[in-house]
Parts: sequence; C-alpha cells; structure tokens
Amino acid sequence: MLNISGLSEGIVLDHIPAGKSMEIYRYMGLDKLDVQVAIIKNARSNKMGKKDIIKIEGGLDLVDLDVLGFIDPNITVNVIRDERIVEKKKLALPRTLTGVLRCKNPRCISQIEQELPQIFDLSDEETATYRCRYCEEKYTR
Repeated sequence: MLNISGLSEGIVLDHIPAGKSMEIYRYMGLDKLDVQVAIIKNARSNKMGKKDIIKIEGGLDLVDLDVLGFIDPNITVNVIRDERIVEKKKLALPRTLTGVLRCKNPRCISQIEQELPQIFDLSDEETATYRCRYCEEKYTR
C-alpha cells in the first residue's frame, strides 16, 4: 500500500475523476508554486471506483476555487490545519470566469486587444455553457 505523508497545513483536493489531476495541475498553475504538491492518480475509492487526489502545502489562497468549480464542481476541497481537516468546501460552477478560457472567435475584440481580459459568463448551468462577454462566442465543457 502506498503511503503519502499527511499535511500539517494545506489543502487536499479530493474526489477528482481518475485521470483529471494533471489537467487541474496545469489549469491552476501548480507547477509555478514553490510548495510541495503531491498527485495521487487512480487511488481506490468506494464511491467512485478510482479517483485522483492532489495535496498542496500552504493556504487556501494558493488555489482558485472558480477554476476548480469550472473543471468539476464535484471536487471536494479539504482545508488542513494542524494535520486535521478543519473545513470542507463544496464547489459550484462559477458565474464568471476571467483569464481561464480563451475566445476562439478571431473577430472578437479580446483577440485584437491583447491586454483585454478574457471574460466568460455562465449562460446555461445544465450544460455548463459559457459565453464570451464581448462577442457571445459559446464555450461548452
């Protein structure tokens, strides 16, 4: 059995669908952080069969909960202090995403004006569809 040491302070991203941990790692820019990050892939789970887990040393300010909610609102965020879970956060699809998605419309003002932030608003929660704030280009997960 594999044993990954516990965290004294940090966060644990749990209930990640098997194989999605590297996507989260890239989206969240965890490679740019100067903290310990442990990725556990294909861990056994009674609830999911297999799942991924990411452990991140440090405070909750290191992760963007909106990005996590966009990737998968079913991920559980466990806040760890003094080697104990002190809080569990449930995620939801964010209403607005800034700087996460890029508009694919070549005529969109966000493509022409490079300093303009890429902003997408949730237009349909059922299908997780977002639309570019500037041109209404559709993005569906």
